[in-house]
Amino acid sequence: MKIQLASVFMCLVAVLIIMNTPASAAVTDNFTEEISLTQFVPCAAGGAGEVVDVSGPLHVLVSATVNGNMMSGYAHFQPQGISGTGETTGEKYQATGVTLTTFKFSLQNGQVSSTFVNNFGLIGQGPGNNLLVHETMHITFNANGTITVAHDNLVIDCK
Repeated sequence: MKIQLASVFMCLVAVLIIMNTPASAAVTDNFTEEISLTQFVPCAAGGAGEVVDVSGPLHVLVSATVNGNMMSGYAHFQPQGISGTGETTGEKYQATGVTLTTFKFSLQNGQVSSTFVNNFGLIGQGPGNNLLVHETMHITFNANGTITVAHDNLVIDCK
């Protein structure tokens, strides 16, 4: 959830930057941010589950472009050495994956579409305690602000 909120925040920042930039210019921000979060892994600890505290550097790349009456862009998030420890077992975990949000915004009529794809994993030591999350979400608003497309597919698996 925190990554999803960060994605929305970064898109809004990109929009604000673009509004003060000449037409057809691309704005890109590329940085690394230290994060810290907790994640429950239901298949850990022999199936009893445990909370895993993870922290480390998250690579963030945000880009936005205005082309004519259309603004588009993306926000890309990827763990770069994020690791954690299980609170119950003390086992080590490594974060993997990529989260990508793309958007298109009409400057003429206000129509907006956005797609969010999250592939996230916490890979534990030994068999049977790897948490794998995949989510694909898409939403489109027409010029009147009415949602015309809304799709969310979330799969959480332990292996």
